[in-house]
Amino acid sequence: MALVIAIQTYLYLALGIVALGIEVWALSDCVRRPGTAFEAAFKRTKGFWLALTGGAVVVGLLSVLGGGSGFNLFQLVAIIAACVYLADVKPAVSQTSGRGGNQGPYGPW
Repeated sequence: MALVIAIQTYLYLALGIVALGIEVWALSDCVRRPGTAFEAAFKRTKGFWLALTGGAVVVGLLSVLGGGSGFNLFQLVAIIAACVYLADVKPAVSQTSGRGGNQGPYGPW
């Protein structure tokens, strides 16, 4: 039984580290983007996304420093916020800020 608990703890810790990496990636990308690109892409303001991804990083740090004691609702909300930024906001802001340019599904065109 102790082996199962140890495996579960390390699995949660590994998932927390992966989630923290995604959250840090989202925050670092958000910091580098110009604030005007968010409004040009009809997304919320840069301050909103900085607060959301920054809060996600804080939750991720707390979960990793907690030692992988389990995956809770706050961690789920944090990783979803970071993934929404990376999947929806980042591509839209990239197109308006000049990064990414004319990219088709198979490369530049």
